[in-house]
Amino acid sequence: MTSLTATSREEPGAADEDARAGSSRRRRLQRLHAVPGYVPSRVNDLLLLPPDTDGPSGPEAQERGGNRHVVFFHGDIQSFQEDMAVQPEAAQWLCWSLEQVAFTLGRRFPDRHVWVVRASRMYLHKFSCYHNFVESNMFGAPEHSADFGAFRHLRALLSHGMERAGLRDPLRPQGGADSIPAGFSLTLVGFSKGCVVLNQMAYELAGARHDPQMAPFVRRVSDMFWLDGGHPGGSETWVTDKRVLKELAASGVSVHAHVTPYEVCDPMRAWVGREHARFIGALEEFGACPSKKLHFEDEPASIENHFRVIREF
Repeated sequence: MTSLTATSREEPGAADEDARAGSSRRRRLQRLHAVPGYVPSRVNDLLLLPPDTDGPSGPEAQERGGNRHVVFFHGDIQSFQEDMAVQPEAAQWLCWSLEQVAFTLGRRFPDRHVWVVRASRMYLHKFSCYHNFVESNMFGAPEHSADFGAFRHLRALLSHGMERAGLRDPLRPQGGADSIPAGFSLTLVGFSKGCVVLNQMAYELAGARHDPQMAPFVRRVSDMFWLDGGHPGGSETWVTDKRVLKELAASGVSVHAHVTPYEVCDPMRAWVGREHARFIGALEEFGACPSKKLHFEDEPASIENHFRVIREF
């Protein structure tokens, strides 16, 4: 495990705001290498940014956020800062490294533990592949199924990560209701390619909700944020299976979909916009009230704005 201390001024676009606020808050970012999941051979690197304890509420902030967690799944190109810096194609996006994203999310969720899950493989140093969460090809395009084990992997990953980071009252890797810490809640955020993990969880939801071991964990998922989902496959960028979406609507999870013209208005990938519309429409048909927003709709589609949705959602 390694750690570094950084101020929120390291976040993209945050310097002026912090200067105006006179912020002196400092938060220690921990890097946890090769954390095992449900299957010990499936490992992921994690970043952990703990709750802000130097705000107006002082140590009480940590108590409130002690068992409240946000988990982020990144997109293509994004990796640890030192890895991106030596890749010409990635270096220009260094301000969206996993470390910088962790601090950005820390501003969005100051009283929660923020976890960034690094994809288990970066093909050609570019394509994020979440093989531990969903069946995928070498470019990270998914093949969804009803029970690949994404929820089981996430639960074990968080449990082992919490133990390694020395958090109080950690989640247990397995078990029923008595294995979930008091006050534990979970918010899941997928960006771009990272949305394939949320999609896989949607496919697994029916089985997980009826599994006595997994149901108590799944019930603690309060929100799921899809941020400008995209992957190199020719379909299933957004979940469109009505049986899956009916289950998601019935689960009580608050669904949020934030998109930009880069993904949903690209004429070369017109299916992405159509699938997004079907995703929203089906959830509404089944009685859910997903929050949705098209960001930067009056600006030209660009990868810059694609990344900016991480800060603006």
